[in-house]
Amino acid sequence: MKVVCLWSGGKDSCFACYKAMASGYKVIALFNFTRSDGMNSLAHGLPAQLIYEQASAIGMPLFQKAMPEAGYEQEFKNLIIEWKKEKNIEGIVFGDIYLEEHREWIERVCRDTSIEPIFPLWGMDTKQILLDFIDCGFKAAVVCTRDGILGKEWLGRILDRQFIEDLHRYNPKIDPCGEAGEFHTFVYDGPLFKKLVEFLIGEKILNGIYWRLEVILS
Repeated sequence: MKVVCLWSGGKDSCFACYKAMASGYKVIALFNFTRSDGMNSLAHGLPAQLIYEQASAIGMPLFQKAMPEAGYEQEFKNLIIEWKKEKNIEGIVFGDIYLEEHREWIERVCRDTSIEPIFPLWGMDTKQILLDFIDCGFKAAVVCTRDGILGKEWLGRILDRQFIEDLHRYNPKIDPCGEAGEFHTFVYDGPLFKKLVEFLIGEKILNGIYWRLEVILS
């Protein structure tokens, strides 16, 4: 089946793409949405150019689209319809794990556009997902934390077994995958990648309720 993958640049979308490909789906492109100004990704606030370099390191075509502040759903539907007509896609891969309201929205949108939603990570134990992600050889860093839940000292942390242990010790109620928005990540290497994404770490900036790590292409 020919599909595209909704891509944030983080671990969940990356691992979902990896698992979908391992299951035989033909991923022809990554979909990444940016804010209306086109400068930063909608999901994690990462520079759009960084996501482009990430996709280039993977060797996968990237389709980036600036999304309006209002009318996101209709823009998403229009895009699906366009790619069905021009690229003959039959499904979209999502990295969602257990948030029912997210899945309900996705399934409704996909049903309205006659496309199949694919959830490779759905229902899995989140700690096991992270362990599997690490064991497969993926490399990712924390680039965003929610203030009041995780502080700026977590920015730049590499996802490894020590991270899992430290996170549980710090607050066992925090989801190991940050599925409730506790933290977000950027994947820079792993079995999907043809080469490492080289980057530099900049300032730690408080933006609203989130601490964000400045990530600069080297």
